[in-house]
This record gives sequence, C-alpha cells and structure tokens, in this order.
Amino acid sequence: MLAVHAYIEVTDLVRGIEFYCGGIGLTHKRQLGPRWVELAGANLPIFLLADRPANAELAAAKVPRDFGRHWTPVHLDFIVTNLDEMVGRLRDFGVTLDREIQIREYGHMANMADPFGNGFDLIEFSGPGYDDVKPVTDSNSGRRSGSPSLLQ
Repeated sequence: MLAVHAYIEVTDLVRGIEFYCGGIGLTHKRQLGPRWVELAGANLPIFLLADRPANAELAAAKVPRDFGRHWTPVHLDFIVTNLDEMVGRLRDFGVTLDREIQIREYGHMANMADPFGNGFDLIEFSGPGYDDVKPVTDSNSGRRSGSPSLLQ
C-alpha cells in the first residue's frame, strides 16, 4: 500500500498546533525539528511546517510564498459528526467560511480557510456518505465511473 503524508505550511508553528489540535481535534505526536511537527488523529499523518523561507526555490525559479487566502486544487477534507458545531468552534480560531454551507447528495459541506489561508472542507455525511452518490457514465466509453462531480 502506498503511504501518503499531508504537509501544511503555516507562518506560526504554535498557532498552527493550537488550530489543528485545539480546533480540528488532531493531537501533537512529535516535534521533528524547530519548525516541523507531526500531528496524529487522522487516517494519514499530517505535518506542519513553519517559518519557511520567503521564497520557494523551484528549479531555476524563486516563487514567493503567499499566505493570503488562496484556493488550491489539493486540500484536506475533515469528516465531522456535527458540522454546525464544528464551524462555530473553528470561527474562534480565526477560520473563514468561504460560502454558505452546501447541501450535497452525500451530506453537508463547509468550504473554509485556516488562519494561514489554506483551504479545507468540513463534511458531515448523511447516511452512507459517498456511497449515496450515483456513479456517472463516461459518455466516451460507456463505463461507469465512481468519481462524482463534487464541485458545482
């Protein structure tokens, strides 16, 4: 089986630990360096990286790191049992709710941003969750696909 880790860059390690542990409900597993911690409590390890250089060196290019609110095609979904309660609790940690809570065939979803501008979703499943999503047929091949169109 392939192992996957998630890394989240934050500007302040202490505040990041407070948010992801106190708010989301993860636990501080271990400190791996002065600006690097591992969090536990999810089905994959989540690491926080703090105080990174102002510019990311990508091959020959130097790209400025930007912690303003941004959207990224790779994000985390946290499955919760009481979405309204969790949204309310996380607002005390400085998160933003990007739009009204969405009702989907699998449940309710809140699109949010952590205090550092990283996007994430909270999802409260109704019934069997994604198992309620009807597979779509690929019009080119006639095959059924299990990948629902989640974003509209």
